[in-house]
Amino acid sequence: MEFSGVTGWMGIGFILASYSVMSNDSIQTLGTFLSSNKDRFKWYVLWAAACVPMALTIAYGWYSYDGDIAYERLTQIPYQEVQWYHAMAPAVLLLLTRVGIPVSTTFLVLSAFASTVVLEKMLVKSMMGYGIAALAAYIIWIVLARWINEKADKLKPESINYWRVAQWISAGWLFFAWLQHDMANIAVFLPRQLTFADLLVVISVSGGLLGYIFYKEGGRIQEVVLEKQGTRFVRSATIINVVYFFILYIFKEINDLPMSTTWVFVGLLAGREFAMSTVMKNYTFKYVFPIVAKDFGKMMLGLGVSVGIVLVIHYIIIPNGG
Repeated sequence: MEFSGVTGWMGIGFILASYSVMSNDSIQTLGTFLSSNKDRFKWYVLWAAACVPMALTIAYGWYSYDGDIAYERLTQIPYQEVQWYHAMAPAVLLLLTRVGIPVSTTFLVLSAFASTVVLEKMLVKSMMGYGIAALAAYIIWIVLARWINEKADKLKPESINYWRVAQWISAGWLFFAWLQHDMANIAVFLPRQLTFADLLVVISVSGGLLGYIFYKEGGRIQEVVLEKQGTRFVRSATIINVVYFFILYIFKEINDLPMSTTWVFVGLLAGREFAMSTVMKNYTFKYVFPIVAKDFGKMMLGLGVSVGIVLVIHYIIIPNGG
């Protein structure tokens, strides 16, 4: 693999990051899409549908930001020649993904490149994202509970197709918003300005890896979505997509600092679960709390690994790197 004449660790890091980021984080945006459609459509149909917004988003970023597919999310992380310890981060992420742990790819991958100051800013923004997403979801689903039963899909037959169309559209827009954030976790291994040939390589590799993820039905990481109430239902999946899209879009507009979309997604699901436990008599806080606490614990595990990578790189491997 070659990007503008550069090979070696950059190519290895790019492939590892592409697969690990897509497999761990894409479930945030495509998990409900996959869970609510897999019994109706073949995996390759769903994959083709997801590839369209993915290719358009990457190409749009490349065209609009002078070859920068990261949407200027890396302005505070200058390009560095990729070394073996940079590629170690997505390798660790790949291992955690294989055992079903939804950790923050932003912290885990970018921590190998970012300074401790930038990592601290990313952490603050991500904590805000978790809290705001949880609070917004709690309020929204408390209100929605007056009209929607999240435990049973009681859609009228004539309205199901309308909701399915709405879900596909909302999933595409959500995937677009998510890629604007998380492409930075892949692009950090590449030059900040890519040629057109580089762009085609990125789209081809990302599309191929995404196809494998759909073929495996999301893998073990999909359990994070499936264990939540109603996520298999097309109406519930559509509402989750819309709320998540607006939250990601707002945080993208705040500043160009990378943030953990995983934290935002887990916060949204936590707020939603707590709202339903407040309203539903047979879905109590006692049942919900262990689920939410488990997801939060996985987030903290990923953060701990990320901090460990930063400490090793900046204070052991390159002690004068700050």
